[in-house]
Amino acid sequence: MKRIGKILLGVTVIAGLIGGGIWYSKQRAAQNPEQRYKLLTLEKGDVTQTVSANGTLNPVVLVSVGTQVSGTVKKLYVDFNDHVKKGQALLELDDALVSATERQSAASVANAQATLELAQANEARIRQLFAQEYVSKQEFDQSRQALKSARAQLALARAQNDRDQANLNFTVIRSPVDGVVIDRVVDLGQTVAASFQTPVLIKIAQDLSEMRIDTSFAEADIGSLREGQKAKFTVDAFPSRNFIGDVQQIRLNPTNQQNVVTYNVRINVANPEQVLLPGMTAYVNIAVAQHNDVLMVPNAALRFKPADAAEKKPENGQKPASTAATSAGDGGSTAGKGSSDKKGKKRDGQSGTVYVLLGEEIRPVSVQLGITDNRNTEIVGGDLKVGDRVITGENNNGNASGKPSSVGMRMF
Repeated sequence: MKRIGKILLGVTVIAGLIGGGIWYSKQRAAQNPEQRYKLLTLEKGDVTQTVSANGTLNPVVLVSVGTQVSGTVKKLYVDFNDHVKKGQALLELDDALVSATERQSAASVANAQATLELAQANEARIRQLFAQEYVSKQEFDQSRQALKSARAQLALARAQNDRDQANLNFTVIRSPVDGVVIDRVVDLGQTVAASFQTPVLIKIAQDLSEMRIDTSFAEADIGSLREGQKAKFTVDAFPSRNFIGDVQQIRLNPTNQQNVVTYNVRINVANPEQVLLPGMTAYVNIAVAQHNDVLMVPNAALRFKPADAAEKKPENGQKPASTAATSAGDGGSTAGKGSSDKKGKKRDGQSGTVYVLLGEEIRPVSVQLGITDNRNTEIVGGDLKVGDRVITGENNNGNASGKPSSVGMRMF
C-alpha cells in the first residue's frame, strides 16, 4: 500500500509540473507580442482609389418595332437572335379588311374622275354659249364652280386612296434598321390592335458590337467622375475577366429614392467578340485617384486595437477612440465625418491610429490618412516610416489572458 501511495504521489507531482509548465508557457506567449499579435512591416507602394457601382448592359440603339394598323398575325418571318437587314419583312398581318377599304377608295377615285370629266365638258359648253350670249352670267359661274368642286372631290378621293394604300403596305411590317432580333412578343394567330400607344411587337438591337452600361453613382462619388475616364467592370458570366469602357455621359438629373440621391452615368463599351449580352449586370469600378511609391498601411492595422492598450495615448498626446468614426478600410472613400470633442471642436476626419511594436513595447501612433484602395491606405502624415512593424490582428492562440480584443477603426 505504501508503494502504491508513493506511485500516486509521484504521478500527481508530475501532472502538476506538466500543467504548471503549460500554464507558464501560455503566460509567456501572452506576454510576448511577437507571438501574440500579427505583425506587418511597412513599405512603400502604389495606392489606387476607386468608386464602384452596379449597372446593366444595354444596346446603344434598341429599336422597338410596332404596328400602325390592327389585324391578326398571318405570317411570321423572324425569331429570336435572327440577323435582319433594313427593309426586311418581319411579319405580316391579315389584310382582308384593309384591302377592302383600299379597293373602296380606289372606286371613289374613279367616280370622282368621271365627275370631273363631266364638269369639264359642261364648263366648256357653257363657256361657248356665254360667249355667244345664249346663257346668263350666273349659269356660266355655276359651271365653273361645279368644275372646281369636281377637281376638289377627285383630290380628296385620291388622298383617301393613298392613305388606304399606305395602311395596306403597313400590314407587312419591315425592319427599320440592320440588327439582331432580341425580343419578340407576338405569335402566329395573335391579334394586335393599333391605338394611341403603338404596341411593341419586336425589339431589334442595331449593333451589339457597341454596348453601353447604365449605372447610378451616389452623390458622394459623383464629384470624382469625369467624362472620358476609364472604367473597369466584370460580369457574372466571365468573373475572371476584366472589361474596359469609357465614361460617356454624367446626367445632371438626380434620382431620389428614400432620401438617397444618385446620378445616372452612361459608359460606352466595345464588344467586338459580342460576348457581352443585353441585360447582363456589370460591376463597375472607376479609378479616381492614384498615388505611386507612397508609404501605406494595411486597413486591418487601422481597424485593430489591442485589448490592453485602451488607456495608452498616441504619441501626439490624444486619447485614441475606441471605435471608428469612418472606415477607410471598409469603404472606397478616405474621408469621414470626424466626431467632436468636449469643446465642440471638429476633429480631422482623415486621421487614425495604428499600433507599432518597438522592441517589446506596443506604442499607439496617430497618422494622417490619404487615399485608400480598400486594402491599404496612404499615410500622408504621422510618426511612421518604412520598416516599422504595425499590429494587424491577434493570433488565435495568443489571447491567453482571456481579455477580448477590441476591433474597430479609430478616427480622430
